[in-house]
Amino acid sequence: MKGKFITFEGSEGCGKSTQSRMLYDFLKRRGRKSIYLREPGGNKISEKIRDILLDRKNKSMVAVAEMLLYMAARAQVVSQVIRPALKEGKVVICDRFLDSTLAYQGYGLGMDISLIKQLGKFSTSGLNPDLTIFLDLPLKKGLRHRRILKDRIEQRSLSYHRRVLEGYHKLARQEPGRIKIVKVENDKKDTQEKIRALICRLKI
Repeated sequence: MKGKFITFEGSEGCGKSTQSRMLYDFLKRRGRKSIYLREPGGNKISEKIRDILLDRKNKSMVAVAEMLLYMAARAQVVSQVIRPALKEGKVVICDRFLDSTLAYQGYGLGMDISLIKQLGKFSTSGLNPDLTIFLDLPLKKGLRHRRILKDRIEQRSLSYHRRVLEGYHKLARQEPGRIKIVKVENDKKDTQEKIRALICRLKI
């Protein structure tokens, strides 16, 4: 059975971690060999890079350094974890991937989109998700979930997070075959049912 790569995207507080974990548990119950990852992270080196990126003390980090650190963490986890798992026929579920860098550092910080895509292709050796689930939630509602213990990215202005969300919608319009918009419901189980319907249609 061929491996499948599924990523979850969305702005802060949309429920990515919850929904991606619920899908992982669902696939495991069905007997599908799966692994679950978060980005940045997923292995020892990438997790250390994550600590640097999200540390609130690193306020002086410039946009280029931020973007390249995300790419470095991604290159490591793709090489060490994702590609080997896909070769073994596993389903890889990842909380964030390259679309996050396009949304947050590209549209959010105003960095060159084509450059980010180019570097993304280089750092992943051209790996693309088979399916990307974009969890769409009104911005202010999502940010309310993040009022406590905000990391360095979450602390940014409302206008920044608005650009990020708009960026995700642009990406979804550009790649409707891969990026599927799932409206977040009040009940997390209702949202999960929509996601599972997509998975079943793809015969994963």
